[in-house]
Amino acid sequence: MSSYKDLVVWQKAMELTAEIYRLVKKLPKEEVYALSDQMRRSVVSIPSNIAEGQDRNSDKEFTRFLFIARGSRAELETQVLICLKVGYLLESDVALAMGLLNEIGKMLTSLIARLKTDN
Repeated sequence: MSSYKDLVVWQKAMELTAEIYRLVKKLPKEEVYALSDQMRRSVVSIPSNIAEGQDRNSDKEFTRFLFIARGSRAELETQVLICLKVGYLLESDVALAMGLLNEIGKMLTSLIARLKTDN
């Protein structure tokens, strides 16, 4: 693999990033510096850590950064669920994001397992 941009999981994470940026625009103004800011940081962390880890050219380092990306994915999923719980967003609003979160989680877990097996 020549670039992190070739990784489907990175591509999906970039798609999720765009979707979350769209969703946070629907949050109340009082959440601009709280929940929406945290959601943007969490989602940006996912493709960023995938990219940084892959670019280090070490399976051990890549695996470490994938674990960080997976943690950010779980953090973001929790934040989306909070938005549902408090009524900021509807199930229909978050359907695409939740689908991507699920898909990315499976892809990260699979990639981590493959890298661990290769070593």
